[in-house]
Amino acid sequence: MPGTDTRTLRDVLPPPLLFVDGAWRESADGRTRPVENPATETELTAVPLATAEDLDDALAAAAAGFQRWRTTSAWDRSDVLRRIAQVIRDDADRFALVMTLEQGKPLAQARGEVLASADQFDWYADEARRVYGRTVDGHDTSTRILVRREPVGPVAAFAAWNFPSLLTARKIAPALAAGCSVVVMAPIEAPLSTLLFAEVAEKAGLPAGVLNVVTGEPAEVSRHLIASEVIRKVTLTGSVPVGVQLSTLAAQGLKVTSMELGGHAPVLVFPDTDVRRAAEVCARGKFRNGGQVCIAASRFLVHESVAGEFTEAFVEETRKLRLGDGQDPSTDIGPLTTAARRDAIAGLVADAVAKGATLAHGGGAPEEFQVGYYFTPTVLTGVSPDMRVMREEPFGPIAPIATFSTFDEAIAVANATPYGLGGFVFTGDLTTAFRASEELEVGMVGVNHLTIATAEAPFGGVKQSGHGREGGTEGIDDYTVTKYVSMRLGDLA
Repeated sequence: MPGTDTRTLRDVLPPPLLFVDGAWRESADGRTRPVENPATETELTAVPLATAEDLDDALAAAAAGFQRWRTTSAWDRSDVLRRIAQVIRDDADRFALVMTLEQGKPLAQARGEVLASADQFDWYADEARRVYGRTVDGHDTSTRILVRREPVGPVAAFAAWNFPSLLTARKIAPALAAGCSVVVMAPIEAPLSTLLFAEVAEKAGLPAGVLNVVTGEPAEVSRHLIASEVIRKVTLTGSVPVGVQLSTLAAQGLKVTSMELGGHAPVLVFPDTDVRRAAEVCARGKFRNGGQVCIAASRFLVHESVAGEFTEAFVEETRKLRLGDGQDPSTDIGPLTTAARRDAIAGLVADAVAKGATLAHGGGAPEEFQVGYYFTPTVLTGVSPDMRVMREEPFGPIAPIATFSTFDEAIAVANATPYGLGGFVFTGDLTTAFRASEELEVGMVGVNHLTIATAEAPFGGVKQSGHGREGGTEGIDDYTVTKYVSMRLGDLA
């Protein structure tokens, strides 16, 4: 950390330990794995690799915590969630720095993510008191039918490293609101932001065992947790292959799942929009967090009559973006989080160029950075459907620009992938906006902007992008089960 000694760093980071049953602890066998700063390729700290014994302790704690928490009144649960939100906001600058150090994104973006995480707890503090049931008239006047929503049980939660605070908050907040306990596996590439939630839980007065945070080898941890009879619900934000694996494990125990998986969001730019402004918005939005965003605009489909103007403005805006260490306030794009991600992006660019695409900007690692996982924001034109970048989720700073001639063609190309997370439309025509938003095969649509994720709206996809929703009033549903009670009044039937 530039300009910061070891003592200061140690003060900033959360304890590099497991958090089980309200206590911090090392792994049973003492094994650890380093956590790296992607801007400097230096080790920040090392976190434990949980053993089967550690995980069994976390499961036992979650089972006991669930029995305590499910009988806590909705109003009391609401109060705790509200305190969690406030603790996060009070320490937002520190939490943002931790995220930048371990994940790479610029401090301003990290702070925005931290505050968005607090919003999740604020929102679900209210939803905790609004888990509604209903009464239904029976066939006769002596029958009363009651329908209740009850917590599903202990939850195993897994989230990706690209938004290590927000993605985890989207799972913890609704689970706690519903009355569930949680075992969270922190993403091993960037686990510290998730460990901060354990600190927050302590400060906010969450009972021991209700939230447990573990770190470890992903395959080992997920397999052990999901196989346990304690776990009744599995939730993941991650890639499609990992989603398939965890869904298969959950199916063996008939456990309910919610999966927020990969995306390859199309952006439809129609000629009746403000083309230059649309290009500027798209360039800024595309490269946020280095393009490591599941809902990132990743295929730009531009009407042929304005493609030249759009591309020129898009490249012009991209050139303005400053690459650098996320701790530098002037940085717009930090390093990618891992060397593997940088190498994967290089492979997608090489494939596109080999198949005839043109590099309008970028294309590789910048020469001025001798260390760190940096990759210059890249714009490709002349792309075709056979290129990997048009078929695979890029998850990085690549912007392929293609053209279309008709509305139907644009929709057909946009829907021609197995993904269905998000899509975006830029148009000045209300009819086009409605038609496109209805015909895109996605779970979320943004019209004339890209920043659609918010605590009060449901977030999730269709097709291979998963199922279930996080956020909004729908977000708590996946953490509840329906119980029906039929009550007979008077004499026994």
